[in-house]
Formats: sequence, C-alpha cells, structure tokens
Amino acid sequence: MTHLPYPTIGAGASDSSRDLASLFECPVCFDYVLPPIHQCDSGHLVCSNCQPKLATQICPACRGPLSGVRNLAMDKVAETVLFPCKYANSGCSLRFLHNEKRKHEETCEFRPYACPCPGTTCRWQGSLDEVLDHLLNAHKTITTLNGEDIVFLATDINLPGAVDWVMMQCCFEHHFMLVLEKQERHEGHQQFFAVVQIIGTEKQAEQFRYKLELVDSRHGRKLAWEAKPRSIHDGISQVISGNDCLIFEPSMAQHFGENGNLAINVTIGRVCY
Repeated sequence: MTHLPYPTIGAGASDSSRDLASLFECPVCFDYVLPPIHQCDSGHLVCSNCQPKLATQICPACRGPLSGVRNLAMDKVAETVLFPCKYANSGCSLRFLHNEKRKHEETCEFRPYACPCPGTTCRWQGSLDEVLDHLLNAHKTITTLNGEDIVFLATDINLPGAVDWVMMQCCFEHHFMLVLEKQERHEGHQQFFAVVQIIGTEKQAEQFRYKLELVDSRHGRKLAWEAKPRSIHDGISQVISGNDCLIFEPSMAQHFGENGNLAINVTIGRVCY
C-alpha cells in the first residue's frame, strides 16, 4: 500500500502533489473526484457521491447540464496523484493513490467516533476527546468505578430478550468501557458476551491487557477470559461477530450468578515490553 506522511516527501514534490490534488476537488462537498471521473459539457467535475443528489442534474459550477461524459484524461492524471485522507483536518497526515484512499479511510484512526454505548438509538458522533463528556452527559446511568481491579455487577440477568449492561472503569489515566450483552445471535439460542473496550485508539489499546473472571467459590468453579481491549472505534457488534470476547451460555450464568445477579471480576494491566 502506498501511503506517505507529508514530512517524508520533498518540498517540491509535496507542493506539486497538493496542486494536482486540488484540481480534483468537488465543488459541492470539497472532497476529491476520483475515477471513474465524469464531467459537465464545459468540463467541470462533480464527485460520484454528489452527482446523483443533484436533482436537476445541473452543474454547480456553470449551471450547464451534467452530461455524464467520462473525462479519460483526468482519469489518467488521477492515477499519479497522492490524495490526502479525508480526515486530514482531524490530524491524519497520510496520502494515498486513489484506489487505496477509500480503504484507508474506512479504518483511519482519525475518523469520527460513534457513541459506544450499546443498546441505544444514540446517533452522536465526534472526536475522541469528546467521547467521555458525551457519555457522562448523555448517558448518566453509566456508573464509573476507579481502580485496576473492580467487580462489574450485572443485575437481573434473567430479564427476557436482548439486554445490555454497561460500566466504565478508570485506571492508568484512561477510561475503559465494560460491556455485557445478552442476545440471540443464532435463532432460539441466547448467549452472553462480555468485553472491555478502551475509550481510545487502537494504538493505545495495544498498551493494555484485561482479564474477566466469573468465580463460583461455593463449588470451586472459575471461568476466565484474557485479551487486549478493543478500541471503541470497533463497535460491539463487530467484536461479538468476531468472537473476540468472553462468551458463555445462560446456564453458565446461572451457575455463577446469585439471586439473579452476576458478578464479573475485571482486571486491567499494562503490557510490559
């Protein structure tokens, strides 16, 4: 994959590439017009995302008709241009050939964060620095516990249907989200899924490990799961579909639970290199 941070490119080459990229700016959304490139009768370009939304199919630059004619010359030029990531204004300094740009942007660490609280219809999006304030102000029912070792208590685990339990844990100057979900991933078969996410980037997640333990001291049972926390950029559904979490059956929850409640011991530690 070809991606280069601005500082590693010579000043002349960097300026030239920026100048060329500016020729591909869409006049509607100011993102880049990438191949296959179409033009109006006067040669103005509109990106493929914006063109279908122009109900009158009138060029926003000259008010002429959007003919849909391919601009093969600009297609060829685009093959040589390194385009900035769409999240450059948020801090991403990488540039890509057009056929690699979209793939990078799907996982760019500077893309907006969605609200990580599961089981809600919250559509909030914002920067990483804004996530914690959003959770504290918009989801005030989430309890925060301090310390490296805590007990996550899920109450009423016998409630029918899909249920979510969420708690936050603060340690090592970071906040982590502890999520327990009960859902029917396969028809007629409910399961519990437990995971720890860091309110941070994938790079920050690499610094930590977490352990979840269900303990039944009465019968000497223990069920444990240890892994690297997932960044909240990865939604809970993605974590569950990838089986990267503690998974157990309702019958197991009954073994470890007491009076309809389930205690999960949570330990978070730093990775020592």
